[in-house]
Amino acid sequence: MHKIPLEIVIPIYNEGEKVVKLLDEFEKYVNTKIRVLLCYDIDEDNIFNYVNEFKKYSFEVVLVKNPLAGPCEAIKHGLDFGNSDCVIVFPADDFLNINIIDQMYSAFKNNNDIVVASRFIKGGSMKGCPLIKSILVRAASSTLYFFSSIPARDASNGFRLFSRRLLNTVTIESKVGFAYSLELLAKCNRLKLKIAEIPAQWEERSEGSSRFKIFKWLPQYLKWYFYGLSTTWLKKGSKDVKKKI
Repeated sequence: MHKIPLEIVIPIYNEGEKVVKLLDEFEKYVNTKIRVLLCYDIDEDNIFNYVNEFKKYSFEVVLVKNPLAGPCEAIKHGLDFGNSDCVIVFPADDFLNINIIDQMYSAFKNNNDIVVASRFIKGGSMKGCPLIKSILVRAASSTLYFFSSIPARDASNGFRLFSRRLLNTVTIESKVGFAYSLELLAKCNRLKLKIAEIPAQWEERSEGSSRFKIFKWLPQYLKWYFYGLSTTWLKKGSKDVKKKI
């Protein structure tokens, strides 16, 4: 593949019609040169009913098969698949934040290795979130911001940009859910690389069921939560980050 400044990884599961609508919006509103990587789990995914639609876009759309299963492995495979300078992980059902993709890329060009789409800074919002999920997300984000050295107010949102430098440096150890996102944030901070935030909007999905499984994924989130805290409190440094060989 030829090199593109920005790749957008979208994990999907039988969301073909919705994905095409999202790509239509990318075509209208994203000015950065992009390649879209649609990461799917099963050969029967209904995205294959829409492949002829991809020809109308000015950007390349690539279907990437997840060799394992689940959103975490799909995203990890998508991150490894590309060759761009940076990658955004974007939800297939997010029609609220297409307008910040160019802003996130601009922030990356200011030498930031992670750009967080933040719900908890001025201009951001989180609406319709179930109470338990809201409490856990806000508590984790606020305590990491105030009691560790992580300079981000939204630690758990999976929607963010990662530099290729970071992805080529660290090993992603997470296996489930969207814990990889908190893991990379904590490791980026431990490596003393730069992190920026852009305000983002978030609403609980109104169609289908959420792929966020709180109690199933909680142990891995807790692992990286305490990893983030230990950077400050136990003086852990870059030598303690598991790196790619």
